[in-house]
Amino acid sequence: MDFEFGKSLDTSKKDSWKTALLLAYQSLGVVYGDLSTSPLYVYKSTFAEDIQHSETNEEIYGVLSFVFWTLTLVPLFKYVFVVLRADDNGEGGTFALYSLICRHAKISLLPNRQVADEALSTYKLGHHPEKKISSGVKQYLEKHKVLHTALLILVLLGTCTVIGDGVLTPAISVFSAVSGLELSMSKEHHQYAVIPITCFILVCLFALQHYGTHRVGFFFAPIVLTWLLCISSLGLFNIIHWNPHVYQALSPYYMFKFLKKTRKGGWMSLGGILLCITGSEAMFADLGHFSYSAIQTAFTFLVYPTLILAYMGQAAYLSQHHHTSYQISYYVSVPVYCTESVRWPVLIIAILASVVGSQAIISGTFSIINQSQSLSCFPRVKVIHTSDKIHGQIYIPEINWVLMILCIAVTIGFRDTKHMGNASGLAVMTVMLVTTCLTSLVIILCWHKPPIVALLFLLFFGSIELLYFSASLTKFTEGAWLPILLALFLMTIMFVWHYATIKKYEFDLHNKVSLEWLLELGPSLGIARVPGIGLVFTDLTSGIPANFSRFVTNLPAFHCVLVFVCVKSVPVPFVPPAERYLVGRVGPSAHRSYRCIVRYGYRDVHQDVDSFESELISKLADFIQYDWHLSHNSPRAAEADVVVHSNESTSESRLTVIGTIAFSGTPAYEIEESMQPASVSVGFSTVESATDVIEMEPVRVVERRVRFAFDNDSESDVRTDTELQFREEIQDLIGAQEAGTAFILGHSHVRAKQGSSVLRRLAINFGYNFLRRNCRGPDVALKVPPVSLLEVGMVYVV
Repeated sequence: MDFEFGKSLDTSKKDSWKTALLLAYQSLGVVYGDLSTSPLYVYKSTFAEDIQHSETNEEIYGVLSFVFWTLTLVPLFKYVFVVLRADDNGEGGTFALYSLICRHAKISLLPNRQVADEALSTYKLGHHPEKKISSGVKQYLEKHKVLHTALLILVLLGTCTVIGDGVLTPAISVFSAVSGLELSMSKEHHQYAVIPITCFILVCLFALQHYGTHRVGFFFAPIVLTWLLCISSLGLFNIIHWNPHVYQALSPYYMFKFLKKTRKGGWMSLGGILLCITGSEAMFADLGHFSYSAIQTAFTFLVYPTLILAYMGQAAYLSQHHHTSYQISYYVSVPVYCTESVRWPVLIIAILASVVGSQAIISGTFSIINQSQSLSCFPRVKVIHTSDKIHGQIYIPEINWVLMILCIAVTIGFRDTKHMGNASGLAVMTVMLVTTCLTSLVIILCWHKPPIVALLFLLFFGSIELLYFSASLTKFTEGAWLPILLALFLMTIMFVWHYATIKKYEFDLHNKVSLEWLLELGPSLGIARVPGIGLVFTDLTSGIPANFSRFVTNLPAFHCVLVFVCVKSVPVPFVPPAERYLVGRVGPSAHRSYRCIVRYGYRDVHQDVDSFESELISKLADFIQYDWHLSHNSPRAAEADVVVHSNESTSESRLTVIGTIAFSGTPAYEIEESMQPASVSVGFSTVESATDVIEMEPVRVVERRVRFAFDNDSESDVRTDTELQFREEIQDLIGAQEAGTAFILGHSHVRAKQGSSVLRRLAINFGYNFLRRNCRGPDVALKVPPVSLLEVGMVYVV
């Protein structure tokens, strides 16, 4: 028995290693395309102007030493061994760190947050014992509201620079690869050939985006693997042939010697050296597509050593060639005596690898904009899912064409690697600084380590990155102004959109209608109930939205089945389908009014309207059956003893998590008893802001999760009149579905209050309304058919 157990354990370990190795191979084409092409332009950007390559080789050795230690400390030590462990349910990136922090401390600015969201299975907080000092830091952050806004601005800054990198990386990667043509044609012809060829490749790259990366993805890993083997082989050849002692330059002594000789010029040249770590953030951002062990294995055992060999090989060649006829570039280190037989294949592989690296950052830009949109930090755009099988493969048409235009403009405007490198370097270091700051908070709040550990992490890696960041800032007039301009522009858009969204939610919260008003509507007031289902979309998780009262006031009729739908985002990457829907009644059962809260994570795929409508009705049917069994003391429900008492005349009844089992089969239900009206602000007469609502929690409410499974035998115990009422409600729902579904959405116009500051009036009256008019409407985002759409005009004075 022991032998068999040991044998099965060995087999499972082998299978897990096989899976990890396969994922490590696949990650080459997605994660490391940008990082692997950096040898094409690092030395060229470094020696562009600030320092010169001399006979003493002190400069080239110093640069090699900086490259080696930068690659070792930042991608290897910081990312592979620390940052990759700060994942959010296997997801990485700026928003993953932010959502992780927001779950451990109440610092989120997202509206309509509920205590019931904390019961999600993906809302895990870990089991690290919380220390007193960590708790003090947490309380300090929660107490000062200005820190909440500062943290959001920091996250938006990181997000905007990633988007800016999506403009710069394709331009510099493809341009540097195509620049290899300078060795095969005259300088006059080269000057007029590189720019058009680069622009043509970029146009083709962006034009093919709508097909999705999964259609050509299987080519990516072999291309990057071939490229890595190519540059490492050439590097090894150059080391052996030109300078076998170049390994001595890996000593940190050469860094100090380099700075001592070059002084200010050497410090400024760090803006080119830092390009050796471009693409490091992709290891963390693309963590959700692979695994920690796969990315760690690929970088540690393949990417890292091949890059070191490539940089050492270039340095070995340049140490023996001080007066080349061309500028220092990667292609001059390709063996001279076999130019035609080697350089053309290397050039072709380099161009393909640069396209792969560009594809990775473009896909990452789509992904991060989709996350920003989910968290109400970006105007609504059309998101197309290009693969039914591979999660996260998306395409955003508007962003794609804007990126293409900007990439071509950068290529034509800068026309050289130096300016592109300066711009790209500043964007890269900004993202890394943001990641370092957020990881420091994760170390304290999520891992519950002593603050001194987080401080040491921040000081060590932050000082390295600040050194490179300061060098990049000195290049402001030489290209570094571009990422700053892009970041400021994008941050303005994102912050204005988020601010106005919060203010709209607060307006809805203050102007919501009481439940009594809804229950009093009837024939005596001239209000008719028409056949069909009315889905009233709102951001509120309780109460009756003001747009519905306006709708009934102008059109004295509403549907016989009324559902108040709130589609909300929660600070988790994914919400399991079995936990997505929270369903409850609004008023007594005879009123046929319900509330449905649909929860999505920031990486979840939103359903199209047809599947959403049918699934919503299925959940309502499941809830109706569950509610009748529970309210009339089904035997199984009585055993569980979880009847929640609520006064339906003054508040709403419980909300229930409805699972994925179909109504016709044996249903499975989960009830969240913590979902009391107090947790969603019902019963409070005044609320000062959305943040105050977020922090309201039920007092002395014990949270329990109970799973119910009703057998067919239990139906025989239900009284005849109860069964008739239950069947009547189900038949009303089915009849309403056959009559048709109407989607009732608010069509909003927002304006600033009288007496508001000039900045606020500009942001609301002009900025937000301009963005709202020129982005996708909520009906387009929800894919509502025009024939089923009812829009209610609303003026928000915020």
